[in-house]
Amino acid sequence: MPATENKRALVVRGGWDGHQPVEATDSFLPFLKEHGYDVRVEDATAVYADAGYMATVDLIVQTNTMNTIERDELHGLIAAVEQGAGMAGWHGGIADSYRNSSDYLQFIGGQFATHPTRAPREELKGEAADCFTHYTVNIVPEQADHPIVKGIEDFDLHTEQYWVLSDELNDVLATTTIPVTPYHPWHRPITCPAVWTREWGQGRIFVATPGHDMGVLADRNVRTIIERGILWASR
Repeated sequence: MPATENKRALVVRGGWDGHQPVEATDSFLPFLKEHGYDVRVEDATAVYADAGYMATVDLIVQTNTMNTIERDELHGLIAAVEQGAGMAGWHGGIADSYRNSSDYLQFIGGQFATHPTRAPREELKGEAADCFTHYTVNIVPEQADHPIVKGIEDFDLHTEQYWVLSDELNDVLATTTIPVTPYHPWHRPITCPAVWTREWGQGRIFVATPGHDMGVLADRNVRTIIERGILWASR
């Protein structure tokens, strides 16, 4: 019998260095290779415009925060997923990538809006830790048997808690609830998706909002969810 050709994964990384895009994606490369992927790593989005190559990709893993994307690049990315490629990512690397593009926001299904601070504004130090809070990721009971979250119970994190703007096309697997505090202006708790999937054309999209840095990605629950989500999304 002829040898089976390996699957192809494209890793696109860049943007804000605070999310450690190189270190974070490097940490997933052994996992991808162990699961039979030939991996190509790009530090820019230009590859998305290569229609011939994108048609061969089974999986796109993106970590690219607060960046911009050209129109032909975005068209190529979306077309690849519509034709069956998978798209996966975490935190701002997928949910806060290209604020200038409403088409991207619709495609991904959720956009970072803010991460509430842990203290009143006048007590903050201007550091990343100003937005590190203790919060819980709640598995949606009706989704408890989904392969991405099966066997995982609600878990706590100390990191940025994403307030996400989203829509009903998402299949939400886990949520997080932002509380009311005396020093923030909202008047009731806000429940946002923390892990979701989305079907787009023939392709699948996976997003997890936890994953600010290598410390969060080392959390057993976060790591398991992202690894499973990557495999679930792939063609």
